[in-house]
Amino acid sequence: MLCLLLSGILSFIPAPTFAQMVQTPTEGNAKFRTGHMPYKAFETLPKTTLKMKGATFEIGFAPGNMSLTNKQILNWLENSAHIVTKYYDRFPVKNVKILIVPNNGQGIQGGQTFGYRGAAIRLFVGKNSSEVHLKRDWVAIHEMIHLALPQVKLKHYWLAEGLAVYVESIARVQAGQLNEQQIWADFMRDMPKGLPGEYDKGLDYTPTWGRRYWGGAMFCLLADIEIRKQTNNKKGLQHALKAIISNGGNYEKHWPIEKILTTADQATGTNVLSSLYKKMHNAPTKPDLDALWSKLGISKSKDKIIIDDNAPLSPIRKAIITKDGTA
Repeated sequence: MLCLLLSGILSFIPAPTFAQMVQTPTEGNAKFRTGHMPYKAFETLPKTTLKMKGATFEIGFAPGNMSLTNKQILNWLENSAHIVTKYYDRFPVKNVKILIVPNNGQGIQGGQTFGYRGAAIRLFVGKNSSEVHLKRDWVAIHEMIHLALPQVKLKHYWLAEGLAVYVESIARVQAGQLNEQQIWADFMRDMPKGLPGEYDKGLDYTPTWGRRYWGGAMFCLLADIEIRKQTNNKKGLQHALKAIISNGGNYEKHWPIEKILTTADQATGTNVLSSLYKKMHNAPTKPDLDALWSKLGISKSKDKIIIDDNAPLSPIRKAIITKDGTA
């Protein structure tokens, strides 16, 4: 799954494009920049193996000089995997290959997740990056979260990308990498990008960047809140997503979206996800986000986020970001 070049939580950077990254070889690593995961080329590399709570990570470095040491890269990947494992109570797959490809410039510049020959992630790392870039990164977490959802049809990519955006944010707060003000500031700023436009035909039929990423994330937020309303805040989207993995779902599998949503709904004893999908998949649905933020107890004064713990949905807001997603 393509993770586009983004800045902040998910703000598009027009250049260089992902295609340019793939096609521009750096220091003899052209064969690691194919349009798909270069599994055969990966097997030629020396590997470093990491193990964490039943999962094995096989990490290979494509040729190319980097300011970062291999140890710093490995620590970054291990920390990212720990955040994902903390959210799901396990890593989504038992084995994953991770390919690090040096690229010009700085920062973590993009990634892809694959599953057709076993779970794999390719990450492009700027050769002039520092450890500060690693500490700020969300891309590795985003790609690892993709492994927790079975592959879906192209028209359902909004679910895959929206979940990765939403869960990445929540998981980082639960792990202490972000604070509450940061996540709600990001959601207030970027969630409107997912609202339907004039010619919108629903999430399945409007494959724009905003609808795919932030429309999908908005679907997740609405579902999380509604599940918590119907379960007296005892369960939320986090419980539903854990159930998909528990029932054998991950990125190495292909599931119809109906099976994904039904499996998740059964874990919460509701039909929230299936019902919300029926509502949003083929028709524009425009929730009043300003009213929702107010009910959650979130407001903005100049550049500062104000949290109101007396707001009607503040217990739900608190539960969403707690370590186990439970009030």
